[in-house]
Amino acid sequence: MISREPTIERLATAKSLLLTPFDLDESHLTRALNEIKAHQVDEADLYFQYTRSEGWSLEEGIVKTGSFSIDQGVGVRAVSGEKTAFAYSDDISEASLLDAARTVRTISTAAQNKRAKAATPKIAGGRKLYAGLDPIATLDSTAKVELLGKVEKLARAKDPRIIQVMAGLAAEYDVVLVARADGTLAADVRPLVRLSVTVIAEQKGRREVGSSGGGGRFGLAYFTDAQLEDYVDQAVHAALTNLDARPAPAGEMTVVLGAGWPGILLHEAIGHGLEGDFNRKGSSAFSGRIGQRVAAKGVTVLDDGTIADRRGSLNVDDEGNPSQRNVLIEDGILKGYIQDSMNARLMGVKPTGNGRRESYAHLPMPRMTNTYMLGGDKAPEEIIASIKKGLYAPNFGGGQVDITSGKFVFSASEAYWVENGKIQYPVKGATLVGSGPECLKRVSMIGSDMKLDPGVGTCGKEGQSVPVGVGQPTLRIDGLTVGGTA
Repeated sequence: MISREPTIERLATAKSLLLTPFDLDESHLTRALNEIKAHQVDEADLYFQYTRSEGWSLEEGIVKTGSFSIDQGVGVRAVSGEKTAFAYSDDISEASLLDAARTVRTISTAAQNKRAKAATPKIAGGRKLYAGLDPIATLDSTAKVELLGKVEKLARAKDPRIIQVMAGLAAEYDVVLVARADGTLAADVRPLVRLSVTVIAEQKGRREVGSSGGGGRFGLAYFTDAQLEDYVDQAVHAALTNLDARPAPAGEMTVVLGAGWPGILLHEAIGHGLEGDFNRKGSSAFSGRIGQRVAAKGVTVLDDGTIADRRGSLNVDDEGNPSQRNVLIEDGILKGYIQDSMNARLMGVKPTGNGRRESYAHLPMPRMTNTYMLGGDKAPEEIIASIKKGLYAPNFGGGQVDITSGKFVFSASEAYWVENGKIQYPVKGATLVGSGPECLKRVSMIGSDMKLDPGVGTCGKEGQSVPVGVGQPTLRIDGLTVGGTA
């Protein structure tokens, strides 16, 4: 059997799901785009999407919920200057397409004097970062339930103090087709799976929670027995550790962040501030600072949508642009922002492959993919040993940031008090308070252990959620404010 080039294969899949069943072909897309271009606009595109998703959850040894859904539709957009007109429909038909096209072209009242010339068709280049499979079909329903049951048995067998186990399994098959006014046609077939584990431990009337999980753009076979054991170990360890935790101290101190998931602080406190829309409007703490030092020497931050099988990766973004490996901060110097097409045009730069949207019913905007800091040359043990008095936080919970000021507040879900280079005891209730730009300048040691998170991140912005990845090495930050309970 001869396989087709990946880009052609994805286009064939997208057309078979999003055009052929509705008696549409490329000529209908061209007609709709020409309807929009009958008025003067800077950009226009059609975004077709088919999404099939499934979810299972287990609690108290039984499957409590099971869900399955199919959604499909098309979003039609026209952009003139900074103005955007947008219409969407879950009815994919020629009539709906043309109606939406006529609606959005009203963003410009100036009709062109001559008929719009049809753009030369071109297939967008893309990558092959993950298999175009349907992950829902990679295990049958019985096997999925058995997998969740196995998680519960593993967790309960770890320690008698584990009194409750909750596990969830989600899979999604997402197919998109993008047609742009410049003649570009792009498609992507995006599998996505995630497994989550939450346990509750009880000791002498005190209860604590621990959680773990992972996933990415692959099938459910990824969740082997060894992988499940790893997730369970992490969740149980977190819950049991917190059973013995003391109240966290408060004040300004040295803080060491662990590798991997703590990169969520980097994502929130710095990553959002480097998105093009905030910087074009001058509302980010990083606005107008390209070429300036914004972090300590040795700090290099990337947003990279090209890492194979990662939750935040994309073959093409939601505007049909190939994903990229973008260096945002290099050795402490700000190098650039992440861009969608509109903000890139208005700022006089090229798109960076970061135009993302939650679904066909939403507008694209600049969003992160996999955001992480490169590793340094210090062993993580050396970094912890350097703390005279301070906090070591290997795992994080939630947090929030003010884009304009860069100020953030984050809670540590697992943390330890350290004195004279030795971990003394676990602490609970520690919150990290600071400013993203200032925090980066106070990085004094960078570990050689950079790692990405296990594949659990979801980023929210202006009411839209998209899957993302984060990562970092072990980091020492001096003079960070810790809010505690002691």
